[in-house]
Amino acid sequence: MSSHVVDEFKATDPEFAEFFGNFSGVEVPAQSKLDARTRYMAIVATLLGCQGVDEFNAILPEALDAGMTPSEVKEVIYQGTAYLGIGRTRPFLKAANKILEARGVSLPLPGASTTTPDDRIEKGNQAQVDIFGEGMRGFQNGGLINCWLAGNCFGDYYTRKGLTLREREMITFCYIAAQGGCEPQLTAHAKGNMNMGNDKAFLIDVVSQCLPYIGYPRSLNAISCINKAVE
Repeated sequence: MSSHVVDEFKATDPEFAEFFGNFSGVEVPAQSKLDARTRYMAIVATLLGCQGVDEFNAILPEALDAGMTPSEVKEVIYQGTAYLGIGRTRPFLKAANKILEARGVSLPLPGASTTTPDDRIEKGNQAQVDIFGEGMRGFQNGGLINCWLAGNCFGDYYTRKGLTLREREMITFCYIAAQGGCEPQLTAHAKGNMNMGNDKAFLIDVVSQCLPYIGYPRSLNAISCINKAVE
């Protein structure tokens, strides 16, 4: 059961605490084939996407206890900036730092960058090719935003140590699904996930585990995008 919900609201909202706690903490996880670490990684990314910072504060200790490392937590937040903007990720970075330091984690963590200012665009474009195929080769030459996508979004973030490309595509899917209104990009990244080995069943499992945190409309939209990517 989601103990943080039960603990916080059992005195003021006992019925809600009981049925939501049972749903999110018992019924939903029981249907998942994801390992605990992956499940929590998806939820943490989803909470960034839906701006659930209060829930993030409650969930992050559970995620760390389930096997997410401090480095993985930071990578999820850092990469979220490319898809959500610093205006949305700053509160999460501050919250994570506070929780990690309270748990005795020394900050800053060791550096994880694998690119330089001279090769970030080239390596970022290679990551795009690895995920989406040869059709992305030279994508950076298609204009300023395309260049930034290759160099910043993929070159600065996707090339970092700490998460695999497969994991990075999963969390990107979670950010986009949770914020809503970006269905074309969500469909594209559903396909990217499948190219990385995150098949339809896996992605539907991810959406299902994140449903308590983003609700039914965005979850159903995400599943529609998965189906469209399969087609």
